[in-house]
Amino acid sequence: MTGIVGQQALLYIVSHLVFISITWWALQAIHIEKIIKKNHIAQTRMFLLLVTVAIGYNVSNFFLDYLHYARSLTYLFQ
Repeated sequence: MTGIVGQQALLYIVSHLVFISITWWALQAIHIEKIIKKNHIAQTRMFLLLVTVAIGYNVSNFFLDYLHYARSLTYLFQ
């Protein structure tokens, strides 16, 4: 039982990190510096970091929920 919990925790951690990384990569295509005030580099980077984590976390949760529900469908036919 503890092995399954450990595997699930590892899956969650890896999923969150992968989707946060993908989100960071995707957000690099946006030229946000055009809409941010000049000389506010630190605030812009912090904003991008927070947006990246928020989007990546939510996409990861969607993926993990979908995986969980797909696995749970087997109980429908028992």
